[in-house]
Amino acid sequence: MRTYHCIPLFIWTYMFHTVDTILLQEKPNSYLSSKKIVGLTKDDGKMLRRTKRGWMWNQFFLLEEYTGTDTQYVGKLHTDQDKGDGNLKYILTGDGAGSLFVIDENTGDIHAAKKLDREEKSLYILRAKAIDRKTGRQVEPESEFIIKIHDINDNEPKFTKDLYTASVPEMSGVGTSVIQVTATDADDANYGNSAKVVYSILQGQPYFSVDPESGIIKTALPDMSRENREQYQVVIQAKDMGGQMGGLSGTTTVNITLTDVNNNPPRFPQSTYQFNSPESVPLGTHLGRIKANDPDVGENAEMEYSIAEGDGADMFDVITDKDTQEGIITVKQNLDFENQMLYTLRVDASNTHPDPRFLHLGPFKDTAVVKISVEDIDEPPVFTKVSYLIEVDEDVKEGSIIGQVTAYDPDARNNLIKYSVDRHTDMDRIFGIHSENGSIFTLKALDRESSPWHNITVTATEINNPKQSSHIPVFIRILDINDHAPEFAMYYETFVCENAKPGQLIQTVSVMDKDDPPRGHKFFFEPVPEFTLNPNFTIVDNKDNTAGIMTRKDGYSRNKMSTYLLPILIFDNDYPIQSSTGTLTIRVCACDNQGNMQSCTAEALILSAGLSTGALVAILLCVLILLILVVLFAALKRQRKKEPLIISKDDVRDNIVTYNDEGGGEEDTQAFDIGTLRNPEAREDSKLRRDVMPETIFQIRRTVPLWENIDVQDFIHRRLKENDADPSAPPYDSLATYAYEGNDSIADSLSSLESLTADCNQDYGYLSDWGPRFKKLADMYGGDDSDRD
Repeated sequence: MRTYHCIPLFIWTYMFHTVDTILLQEKPNSYLSSKKIVGLTKDDGKMLRRTKRGWMWNQFFLLEEYTGTDTQYVGKLHTDQDKGDGNLKYILTGDGAGSLFVIDENTGDIHAAKKLDREEKSLYILRAKAIDRKTGRQVEPESEFIIKIHDINDNEPKFTKDLYTASVPEMSGVGTSVIQVTATDADDANYGNSAKVVYSILQGQPYFSVDPESGIIKTALPDMSRENREQYQVVIQAKDMGGQMGGLSGTTTVNITLTDVNNNPPRFPQSTYQFNSPESVPLGTHLGRIKANDPDVGENAEMEYSIAEGDGADMFDVITDKDTQEGIITVKQNLDFENQMLYTLRVDASNTHPDPRFLHLGPFKDTAVVKISVEDIDEPPVFTKVSYLIEVDEDVKEGSIIGQVTAYDPDARNNLIKYSVDRHTDMDRIFGIHSENGSIFTLKALDRESSPWHNITVTATEINNPKQSSHIPVFIRILDINDHAPEFAMYYETFVCENAKPGQLIQTVSVMDKDDPPRGHKFFFEPVPEFTLNPNFTIVDNKDNTAGIMTRKDGYSRNKMSTYLLPILIFDNDYPIQSSTGTLTIRVCACDNQGNMQSCTAEALILSAGLSTGALVAILLCVLILLILVVLFAALKRQRKKEPLIISKDDVRDNIVTYNDEGGGEEDTQAFDIGTLRNPEAREDSKLRRDVMPETIFQIRRTVPLWENIDVQDFIHRRLKENDADPSAPPYDSLATYAYEGNDSIADSLSSLESLTADCNQDYGYLSDWGPRFKKLADMYGGDDSDRD
């Protein structure tokens, strides 16, 4: 901002004229010869003459910012060589000559052609010379002079920034420095008070003040609160002329922000909070959020929440959300409506970065009451244990109860519970459970050696609500019972040399036992009671679960005995004691002097028989050929199929032809020999069946042998079973077999011989009631158009 005043201009003009007057009075003459120079003129080379020269000045200073209508007069150049006749010409050169400064070449008067600014240039150096117009020669040597520009107060103070930004902590004391502003004045600081700047505050009182000389802005009120007002705009003025009236001034704006300090504790907006939670919520579930308000900002507003000791402190927890500064209530322990329905918590909110300077204002925390209501829901059954471990002996009887699981309904209704075994965990159905009381019992025999552990899952389900169920693992450990006898650990191929000496160790045997006694295995070796004293070998118990076989006599003969069988009694020390007898086969072999086996009994026998290798190969080939012949014969026999003469069973005419042979009646004793029935062994085995093609004339049908004096009825029943079991015989086979009806038959005769003597037609409808085996007869005799002639 610039302020122009007319009065200062006149004052400065007056001052400059006074200064000029003083300067002129200091000179003895108004026209001063600046200097005298000796000049030499050559006249025929004989004489030189000195001339007197001098420049005359009227003025040396010039005011800046001239606002008059005419050009500003600067001064006059004059030499005493000028006679006033116009023969001399004045020329001006140097700074601004011709543009800023112009000279009258006849009179030497100098004028300023333009308005000058001292702040742009305060000194101009010019050179002047006088020239004779006729001769063009300089009548005076070129002289240098200076024009100084006098300063006037034409520049207002300017601040280094148009806008300042500063901050100061709230609650600061009076006189706390905020920021320093600086203004500069382009006027001449060495000439008058034009550049002397004074600072003052135009806007921002009574909150801030400014030092008039240094420009430092300070706080003017104590305990200013950021929460009440955060931003302030202060206007500072800088005025020259020492702040006196008529001086020029400039202003700037300073935006001041009060920064936050932790001078406010957190406060809950309400004293009580209410939340609801089902009793079945998982651990860590968020039930709700609470928030305390803190007017501070940043880290001064950061807070943490905690639950004070008391009701529900062990059931719930509170965590702080760092982003929202909220307290989140979470579930810490499993809730139980039946145990407690309402919890009352006291939650504290406190600042994490308190400022010690403001602790006197009070505690920087607040407390709120949080009430949590637990809602009842239908919960699944709860087992009394997390898992069950049952130990049972492996010899327990089937159906024995080995343990029990217990579950209960945690709800107030206390519904009844039934138990079951998850069969996916008991695929072999080894265990069962009583659905009423959870007693586990065995369904099959147990064997620790095959399966020492059984892991099953038991399910408890509410009877009224089958959807509510729980599962529990049950680990069943099978305890060992000494039910296995020890036995040889491996098969031993033992030999003894023919030249063996008494007391020589020929074999060390070890045993194994499938049982696992808690004190470890301990085995004992003894000869069997039947052979307590063996003349050939001795059994030595090494007391380390092994036994050594020692020779008892001097030398053995393969010719007399090629193989010895040595029974060894092995028993353990567990209860009940289990024992077994292991037989060790000892071959007698030929050995060298070092005891290395060379040949044994089997090879010696082969050599003594005198059979060569070629003979053995021939015998084996003969046996192989016989086996091939037997296999081929059996294959050919299976490929032959029986082809019945009657191909179609539905051909009624063939059936009639088959049964058309009625014989000669009872008086014809040649048609059928009843003696055959009385004597089954005398029947003709060579007779062939007419309805089946014979396989070969040598094939003889073999039947089950019968004993003598058998009853005919029993014989027929056996024949009936035999023919029913024969897949190749049709149902109409064995007419002779069915000719004997027996005594007291429930059905009348099926023979068509008697039907010829009847006076009227008979009704054969009852044949349909006899089943599918008599369907053919029912179709033959039961129809209306049956041909019985």
